[in-house]
Amino acid sequence: MGQQQLLLIVLGVIIVGIAVIAGIFLFKYQSVENKRDIVTSEVHHLATLAIQYYKKAQIYGGGQYNYAGWDVPNELKFTNNGSYTAKVTPPDKVEILGIGNEVVSGSDSVKVRVTIIGTEITTQILN
Repeated sequence: MGQQQLLLIVLGVIIVGIAVIAGIFLFKYQSVENKRDIVTSEVHHLATLAIQYYKKAQIYGGGQYNYAGWDVPNELKFTNNGSYTAKVTPPDKVEILGIGNEVVSGSDSVKVRVTIIGTEITTQILN
């Protein structure tokens, strides 16, 4: 083989290597974004459950415009996507924290917090 052909082979291997590394980084980034979207969706679902409890009359198992007694349902505390906890401050405030099982960097996981005051939902992406 000539020197030019060897140079083209080496150049081709370098280009393919760079493309593979870029693909790995893009896959990791997309995976974290996807997990963040899923955790946000699940936290919003829990927020709607809390608001349903808040608006429902006590005789039907609700809070009658009070969040006291509400908690994340046991079957939704741990899912395939993460874990969820609620901090209730009666009468009208709930904070739901979702921690995903996808590591962003080091030991930091995807974290999303939703604060509900009355029936107003505020979302904060922590990581």
